[in-house]
Amino acid sequence: MLKDPVATSCYIVLELLIAVFSVLGNVLVCWAVCLNSNLQSITNFFVVSLAVADIAVGVLAIPFSIVISTGFCSNFYGCLFIACFVLVLTQSSIFSLLAIAIDRYIAIKIPLRYISLVTDQRAQSIIAICWVLSIIIGLTPMMGWHELSKSANITCPSGLMRCLFEDVVAMEYMVYFNFFACVLIPLLLMLAIYLCIFMAARRQLKLMEVKAVHGEKSRSTLQKEVQAAKSLAIIVGLFAVCWLPLHIINCFTLFCPQCERPPAWIMYVAIILSHANSVINPFIYAYRIREFRQTFRKIIWRHILGKQELLGSGSRTHGSSRFTPNSLSFDLFTEHSSSGSSCESSYRCPTRMTPRIMSYALLPPHVQHFKIQSILRTCTTSGDTSLLREVHAQL
Repeated sequence: MLKDPVATSCYIVLELLIAVFSVLGNVLVCWAVCLNSNLQSITNFFVVSLAVADIAVGVLAIPFSIVISTGFCSNFYGCLFIACFVLVLTQSSIFSLLAIAIDRYIAIKIPLRYISLVTDQRAQSIIAICWVLSIIIGLTPMMGWHELSKSANITCPSGLMRCLFEDVVAMEYMVYFNFFACVLIPLLLMLAIYLCIFMAARRQLKLMEVKAVHGEKSRSTLQKEVQAAKSLAIIVGLFAVCWLPLHIINCFTLFCPQCERPPAWIMYVAIILSHANSVINPFIYAYRIREFRQTFRKIIWRHILGKQELLGSGSRTHGSSRFTPNSLSFDLFTEHSSSGSSCESSYRCPTRMTPRIMSYALLPPHVQHFKIQSILRTCTTSGDTSLLREVHAQL
């Protein structure tokens, strides 16, 4: 709890600014995915789940943090719920990032099985499971792992207590369960997954250079997969940078109780940094991913400012990416004319599919992935379901 009124005012102002930008930026992400069919892919389902958690941080968690920083008088369980709420959102973000990493691993490592393994229904089920687990993990202190026996009533009326985080949440829970088990282990798993992704992509690129397989188009496909993975790895890295200081302070508090406590301002800087993570992701999407950047521009220019779209800056919103496993590599398997017309008039589904599919078995995995995905998209556009069944049978 900050005692300096100036420091308290600065903390509240910074938190409110973070809340506003977090809500606006992540609403923009959800809006972009709804508006642009090229962004409506399975990976972006998890991105939207992450954005929803960040919106909730701005709408609920940050106001709760401001209230609890004042040390207001509350009953014990009301204070405990407010203290634990942000833990639910943090855990949901962790699970969403882990799901994205696994999705990218499957798309690059075993692309031919991606369509059968990663479906819309499974993705939605995984998101629901992630949120349920996050609620259970975040609200575990409500089930008994708390500091009720240590809470004291000094200045509040009878039946109430000063509501401070460290007075209601057990530090053993925060360090052993929340940090070590539910944050650190998933972060290490994500690190290992992205290392595997980049190593696999590097091997495939070297193989393409040696064998000169199918020219620059296939190489460009894989490079865009790697670019998407890099963007997501940056998001994971920034999540770790923003949240680790707060967890390190908790470890210091638990493992060295006789040591002098760090100044209150250090704790509040760590809290601000953790909340600031909710603002970062939309900027990463805009900076690193062209389709998001173009759609953000379109939303701001046309839907918010109410002006006509800038010439040449429009985002392509025709054509679906349903069969596209790389959600963030936006134009791997979509082709459009310069006027933005639908691809229906320019694609024709091949009449003999099986020999072509079988011939792709000799190609490197990412080349197989590109060729077969192109055929699947073509058949989907033309509405030829019989040939689609034939392709799936060959897969």
